[in-house]
Amino acid sequence: MDQERLKALIQGGESAKTEFKESLSLSESIGKTISSFSNASGGTIVIGINDSGTIKGVDLGKDTLEKLANRIKHHTDPKIYPSISTEIIDGKYLIMIKVEENPEKPVFYRGNAYKRIGKSTHKLTSSEIRNLAKNSGEKVYWDEQICEEATLDDIDEEKVKWYLSRRKDVRGNSKPSGMPINSLLCNIGAVKKIDGDFKPTNAGVLFFAEKPQRFIHQSRLRAARFSGRKVTRDFTDRNDYEGAVWEIVEGIERFFRNNIKTFGFRTELDFKRIDKNESNHRFKRMCY
Repeated sequence: MDQERLKALIQGGESAKTEFKESLSLSESIGKTISSFSNASGGTIVIGINDSGTIKGVDLGKDTLEKLANRIKHHTDPKIYPSISTEIIDGKYLIMIKVEENPEKPVFYRGNAYKRIGKSTHKLTSSEIRNLAKNSGEKVYWDEQICEEATLDDIDEEKVKWYLSRRKDVRGNSKPSGMPINSLLCNIGAVKKIDGDFKPTNAGVLFFAEKPQRFIHQSRLRAARFSGRKVTRDFTDRNDYEGAVWEIVEGIERFFRNNIKTFGFRTELDFKRIDKNESNHRFKRMCY
C-alpha cells in the first residue's frame, strides 16, 4: 500500500471495515475481529495504532509475521489465511492484516463466531450462527481462492516446465499442441480468468510462484532431528525449507535420507548381505 492510501486509511479512522490495534499483545481482540470480518464483507486490521489514530508502531522480530499467521490459522475454524504485510510510516513499523470475506460461514475464533456492527465486534448468538451457516452458499476451498497480492508475473516458467515434464513422465499426458500456458494453468486450477485478467490461485502460488512465501508466509517447513525419543531444546540436525510445495517435499525427503542410518547384516541361511534403513531394522527387531 502506498503512503497516501495508508495515511488516508488511518485518517479515516475505525469503521465497519477498518480496525486499529495498538500492539500484538491484543491477540484475542485481533482474532475476534478477524472472525467478524470473515463473516461479513472483509476488512483491514492495522496493528501499531491506538483507538484515537495515534501511530505507535510495533517491534518486529525475525518470526513475528510467521507466528502471527500461525496463531490465526490455529485458532480459526475454518482456518483463515489472511494477507499479512508490514508498512513503514513516520519511521515506525505497522502490521497490516487484510481479511477477505470467507465463502464458508460462520468463521469461529476459539469456538465462538463474531460479527461486525459499525466499529464494534460482537459475539454471534446461536440463532445467528444457524442463519449464517444456512445462507453461506456453496463452499469455495482455500486453494481455489485468488491470491490477491500475486500476479501472473510471479509465476515461474521453469517450475511450470518442470510440472509439464513430470506430468508427461508419470501420466503420459503432454500439453496439447498450440494451447497457451495460461489456458493450461486455468485447466489445472493454478489461475483463474477474472474480467479478462489471469489471476493466480493460492494453489497456483504454492506450486509455481518463484517465492511463494512472499504471499503465503506459513508455507514453509522446519525439520529437526533430536537425540533419543523426546523433543527437547537440543537437536542434532535441523533445516528450514521454503519454495514451492514440491521443492519443500523434496527437501524434507533429503533430510530424512541424510538422517536415517543404513544397517547391513547377513542372515543365518546364506552369506548374502541385506541392507535395511534404521527404522526398518528397529521394526524387525521389535517384531522378533
